[in-house]
Amino acid sequence: MPVIYEYLGIVISFWSNEHQPVHVHATYGDAIVKVSFYVDEGRITTIRYKEEKGTFNQAKLRQLKDFISVYKYAILYAWEQKFIENVQVKKIVITKKIK
Repeated sequence: MPVIYEYLGIVISFWSNEHQPVHVHATYGDAIVKVSFYVDEGRITTIRYKEEKGTFNQAKLRQLKDFISVYKYAILYAWEQKFIENVQVKKIVITKKIK
């Protein structure tokens, strides 16, 4: 389960043997939100958030959405590196609030 980002305590990772659509799992405490990216011709057309376990509080969910809005294409690139190019992806820790 490679962690690609940690943002203000939210851990954003890929799980092993992932599948389409491109997505990440965001964990905060015991809560997990799956963030899926729907892409058409290289552009993200839709981003969906689905609670998989527990519930993010509203402040953490807003922080996650702010993070995704800024890093969405970096996440797509990391997905390509990990699952298409088979390159090790390094974790990036961000400790300052976005926006």
